[in-house]
Amino acid sequence: MAVLAQPVFARAGFHNGGVGECNGCHTVHRAPAVANGTATQSGPYLLRATDQGSICLNCHEMPNLTGPSDRYISTPESEMPQGVPPKQMTPGGDFGWLKKTYTWMSGTNVYTDHGYAHGHNIVAADYGYAADPMGTVAPGGTYPAEDLTCISCHDPHGEYRRTVGGKIIEDGLQNSCASGSYDTSPDPTVSCPVGDYRLLGGIGYSPVSIPGYAFTAGPPVAVAPSVYNRSEAVTQTRVAYGEGMSEWCANCHPAFLNSQPSTSGAYRHPAGNGAKMGRLADNYNRYIKTGDISGTKTTSYLSLVPFEEGTGDYTILKSHAKNDNSYLTGPDANSNVMCLTCHRAHASGWDFMLRFDPYGQTFITADPGGQSVWPGTDVPGDSAQAMGRTQAETSRAYYDIPASRFSPFQRSLCNKCHIQD
Repeated sequence: MAVLAQPVFARAGFHNGGVGECNGCHTVHRAPAVANGTATQSGPYLLRATDQGSICLNCHEMPNLTGPSDRYISTPESEMPQGVPPKQMTPGGDFGWLKKTYTWMSGTNVYTDHGYAHGHNIVAADYGYAADPMGTVAPGGTYPAEDLTCISCHDPHGEYRRTVGGKIIEDGLQNSCASGSYDTSPDPTVSCPVGDYRLLGGIGYSPVSIPGYAFTAGPPVAVAPSVYNRSEAVTQTRVAYGEGMSEWCANCHPAFLNSQPSTSGAYRHPAGNGAKMGRLADNYNRYIKTGDISGTKTTSYLSLVPFEEGTGDYTILKSHAKNDNSYLTGPDANSNVMCLTCHRAHASGWDFMLRFDPYGQTFITADPGGQSVWPGTDVPGDSAQAMGRTQAETSRAYYDIPASRFSPFQRSLCNKCHIQD
């Protein structure tokens, strides 16, 4: 009997703010599947891949791309050999950084920066991703590392809808009319709700495959520009974060919310709707780079240190989500520090999925001859400053923002908020 060819569902708008076509992810009666381009038997839940993470990467990783593109969040390992960085530059980051381990010497000491320290270690066996080898549960929580996949955060069936007035409801019967994630997304109407931000799980979300960890906080209020996976060599990509991001992250990392003490009694960096920037907003707005605090609020925004605006108004946020530098206004005292102020949601080029390197060296830029450049093993100067990375890798970790944007001896971007007056 002839076997029908498997359809390929990789076009834009597959989810469209809600569930995609069923047979885009599932087979019928355990028919042959295709995982990472290779014919295989279907996985659990009749998936067209070995596991939940792999079925997502069937559409969200693509070989032979020339650079950042559309919905892709992972670079094939074969395309980023030693010295070559991952390709994708979504606001959440490229999971490929998890596969980049660096070793270098400082004096007589050998240091190693392990790839698994660069982000969320999703399980996606068909694409070479495995659970975190160092931790069995989420930092600051109890979510099991061995169960962390894409659907731990994103609802593959898109059952959470944003309705008129911004209310998030769970409704598996009424499909959304469009994605609600972008500046170009339509506003919801009574008859046509839109998907919540990035199909993130809402209150009560708990995949059938991972029971017992139902979310207690709903998805954040945020809007992304419609073109978001791109180099920032010329202009920045600004996601307009409104409120609720840290509260949502705390579904798995409750000990990190606000300034609650950990089990050891140590306090964490403030984050959340209650973590108002207050007087630090003035620091942020004045700070341009090391040695220069002459900035103004209207041009102070830096995508390497984003913030929440402290609003749930989607009309305002849509007008602020830009990729052309047309809106670079900084925070005010009512703006929030959030988890994503310092971290990327997927992975980054630095430890702890940070947006910038605050720990590795005193300075984040190099100065071979009086000019500011990104450090690299292929750049003259202190080889330890490169931490095993080529200049291309360091640049990509900063989304190709030119090093000339900063001082020749630029210190950590923690100073964007914490520079001393």
